[in-house]
Amino acid sequence: MSNRRRFTPVEMTITSASFLCAVLWAFPLYWAVVTSLKTETDVVAPGLHLLPQHWTLSSYLFVIRNTPILIWYLNSIVTAVVITVVVIGISASCGYALSQLRFPGRGLLYAIIVASFMVPIQALIVTHFILMADFGFINTWAGVILPQLIVPVVTIVYKQFFDSIPKDYREAAILDGASHSSLLLRIYLPMNWGVTTALAIITFIGAWNNFLWPFLVATSNNSMTVTVGITQVHDAYGVQYARTLATAVMAALPVVIAYLLFQKRVTESVMLSACVKG
Repeated sequence: MSNRRRFTPVEMTITSASFLCAVLWAFPLYWAVVTSLKTETDVVAPGLHLLPQHWTLSSYLFVIRNTPILIWYLNSIVTAVVITVVVIGISASCGYALSQLRFPGRGLLYAIIVASFMVPIQALIVTHFILMADFGFINTWAGVILPQLIVPVVTIVYKQFFDSIPKDYREAAILDGASHSSLLLRIYLPMNWGVTTALAIITFIGAWNNFLWPFLVATSNNSMTVTVGITQVHDAYGVQYARTLATAVMAALPVVIAYLLFQKRVTESVMLSACVKG
């Protein structure tokens, strides 16, 4: 007698629908990769071809040889790493203060942080641009980084997890003469390394993928991030789709690798963010 479980019609319907949604979601990614491996003639040829008629890496070679993509990569790495480190450091400290300290205006400060979800970051772009221009930060790493340090969800997640740590740990450490910095670094963060890792990964991915703000503040080739540099891959004949998509694939590659390596942590961070926003 077979022990294989049979699916009910409802389960089969849900599974089929999920598979169809996955295919529809993944097809644009597949099409981008396939197009980047085609010749430009094949790209604009009529008809739908799921595989290249002539396989080639010429688009990738063109991007490497004729664009400052290494500089774009450097700009993306520096800005994304700095944003991640600073956001995690500030948010952990702020979350600890809101969770464990009692000071005037604590409730109001937390309400402001929560209410900041209601203000889309796009509504602040004009103000941010004027400030960065006044400070002389246009086309600099500082101009790209500073406005992206506003990530209130990380502070809220830290506060919620710090609230769940038993007070006995803090009281015992205070009796031993521990300072607030020691409490944060030696007790609260070590007990939430999984949360910190998940938040760091999702913050890094968000900073790496950000396009709108770097596009506005970084206008010179040497200051662009790799996501903005995609828009510069063209020649005298206009847009070359295979080359543009080859640049897009190269831009996404570090994030894809990070996701494959830390898939569980990325999923956790998305769930944490969803729980807070819900």
